[in-house]
Amino acid sequence: MNAYWSLFIARFALLLQYRTAALAGVATQFFWGFVKVMVLEAFFTHATSAQPITLRETIGYIWLGQAFLFAVVPWGGDKDIQELIRTGAVGYDLLRPTDLYNFWLTRALALRTAPIILRAVPLLCITAFVFPLVGIGQWSLTFSPSFASFIAFVISFIGAILLSSALTMLFTVSMMWTISGDGVNNFLPPLIIVFSGMIIPLPLFPEWLKPLLNALPFSGLVDKPFRLFTGNLPFNSLPSVLLHQAFWIFVFILLGRLLVNRGVKKLVIQGG
Repeated sequence: MNAYWSLFIARFALLLQYRTAALAGVATQFFWGFVKVMVLEAFFTHATSAQPITLRETIGYIWLGQAFLFAVVPWGGDKDIQELIRTGAVGYDLLRPTDLYNFWLTRALALRTAPIILRAVPLLCITAFVFPLVGIGQWSLTFSPSFASFIAFVISFIGAILLSSALTMLFTVSMMWTISGDGVNNFLPPLIIVFSGMIIPLPLFPEWLKPLLNALPFSGLVDKPFRLFTGNLPFNSLPSVLLHQAFWIFVFILLGRLLVNRGVKKLVIQGG
């Protein structure tokens, strides 16, 4: 356990060095956040029927999505590990006295949590505290309606990070069966972004599609934790959210371990 913790700390500290890229990312996320808020505000203003989510809840949902975009959405595998597999340098990882899947999963956890400090904290502070001071409080991030809602969000957000890390591992391991890994890494992330609620909150999707969207693992990344924060989902929904996340985390970890074990058996390293 000490080895994995040391790896997490070292990887986390390394990722914190990319501060300039993080600042650029925050500026980009502010821009897209404003665009989405304005579009959805126009939608709610001209809507002729009651919606399953309020405008205030939607605005909070959007800013949470922009803040945690790189934390909960698996944009692809670990590029460093994929490069090790491509070049054959993965042999060094195979020689380590640690479980290979756990070793890589620890890196994935660091990859998913580092953006919280670099990107999420500045964006959340500005949208929650600065916006009301500069006269755009109607577009600000509103705190959870109750302490219970906030606690539910924190717990479910931890589940979202674990789920995202397990998905990241599947992207990473795919390199054992492909030459570049670009196919999986380019095809699946857009689907995850749409079906997780990152583009449009899932309550605004057609009613006939909602059962499928709620059953898919991606709703546990964005939609359900964010709706718990805004109060759109009540606190007593937390057990079902955690059960949904735990089921898919178990499935993805089991599948990831199976793929890693099979991939190591068939892996051919140049010169050895």
